[in-house]
Amino acid sequence: MNQPAIPVTLAHATKRYGNDVVVDDFSFHAEPGEIVALLGPNGAGKTTSISMMLGLKRISNGSSRIFGHDPQSHAARIRCGIMLQESEVPATLKVREVVEMFSRFYPQSLETMAAIDLAMLGKKANNKVGDLSGGEKQRLFFALAVVGDPDLLFLDEPSVGMDVTTRGVFWDRIRHMHQRGKAIVLTTHYLEEADALAERIVVINKGKLVAEGTPSHIKSTFANRIISFHTPQPNRTLLEQLPGVDRVSIDTSKVEMVSRETEETVRSLLNSPVSVTDLQVTGASLEQAFVALTA
Repeated sequence: MNQPAIPVTLAHATKRYGNDVVVDDFSFHAEPGEIVALLGPNGAGKTTSISMMLGLKRISNGSSRIFGHDPQSHAARIRCGIMLQESEVPATLKVREVVEMFSRFYPQSLETMAAIDLAMLGKKANNKVGDLSGGEKQRLFFALAVVGDPDLLFLDEPSVGMDVTTRGVFWDRIRHMHQRGKAIVLTTHYLEEADALAERIVVINKGKLVAEGTPSHIKSTFANRIISFHTPQPNRTLLEQLPGVDRVSIDTSKVEMVSRETEETVRSLLNSPVSVTDLQVTGASLEQAFVALTA
């Protein structure tokens, strides 16, 4: 029995512009039905990597395949839905008209209104694209990405411009696509988005792979722990001098300390003149692990 083709692979890919190496021997893949988040700071090579996966940029060295095909081939493109950071459609067309037009590019597309409803734009179906807000345009681009009922979705910074409530509903729409067996490649600067959605996270920095694993695994790579508490009029100098403390953050009366020697830090804190209430010790968040990995 033949194994299904892997939705997307980038094998030992390097991208050069003259003497500048933007992506350096980077390998990536997404399994069928998997959500993978590709994370990295600005300029890390995320968008370039996705452009190479899609055949939008030529690879200097290495290879890219979508379902085993050249990413520029018709066989690959009809199975992909793509939502890039920079997209444009005619501003004078109505939402329904644009989505219907895109649906004709695919052999088995969703019904136009089904895609529009997935993107939470049902009430805007007859509005012109030029009249949409920034967040509504983002949701339109999501509708265009899913209308072909693709097996592989690329979502590059998909929730930019959305308010908190809309973003939460949008996450549910992504989970809906995942539950239907779609492979999803996600890039985002909202690390809570990656933590909430991704089954696997790949961290890239300066064009190189620096970490890969489940969100829990990525967080566990940051060995330090977070000590938080409340105290009136926090003394930053005193707190920074406690043993094991690497970083102190203060917000009015709330203090967060990053410690590499948790027990010693807590013991010294409780023996100090600092008045402590609501003391908690927790593991690192994805954001803290990300900062440590890409610092």
